[in-house]
Amino acid sequence: MVGEGVLYECLQSLEVEKVLVISRKPCGYTNPKLTEIIHSDFYDVSPLSDRLTGYNACYFCLGVTSLGKNEADYTQLTYTLTLNFATILSKLNPDMTFCYISGASTDSTEKGRTMWARVKGKTENDLMKLPFKKVYNFRPGGIEPFLPLKPSQTFYNTYKYTKWLFSIMKVITPHYIITLKELAAAMINVSVTGYSKNILEMDDMKILAKDQLKK
Repeated sequence: MVGEGVLYECLQSLEVEKVLVISRKPCGYTNPKLTEIIHSDFYDVSPLSDRLTGYNACYFCLGVTSLGKNEADYTQLTYTLTLNFATILSKLNPDMTFCYISGASTDSTEKGRTMWARVKGKTENDLMKLPFKKVYNFRPGGIEPFLPLKPSQTFYNTYKYTKWLFSIMKVITPHYIITLKELAAAMINVSVTGYSKNILEMDDMKILAKDQLKK
């Protein structure tokens, strides 16, 4: 869901000249500045190396729920996959800004009681050790989707029946809700202008989004 929202905003943005999407299945979008690579093994993108150079930013939106997974499996899908991908990119594009979709309440100490938060924290910490120009870890809470987006994703069908909940949460707990449009705008803006923090909480994202959406 996040990846599709970021892609949509990149294709609309005048600041984005060229977009490369790497996914397991076609994204469903066509645009003169869009190039797409279908790749099944995200643990090894080395065969794509000659096609991954010359980019200023990576918006890494791949993620999986921890529900029903033990720590070893979740670590493999979250930490190992992300670091393998990012390590190759950092060697090919040392001037790249890497933006990682993490999550609210991620544990930077890596020592807390919540398994997924520890794993996300280790992922964030080790990404920041890679030789990128800059790494930004985004920690969104509730994300409200926006249209027009492809209706094929189950989330959007579910959203038709739960959007009233987002409306209530925006009134009661506004600091825990961000729109997907705002999140995507914040990611584009931070890769263009930078930011004073490596870990971006909801208020940071909304500041970046507001500045971007003014342009």
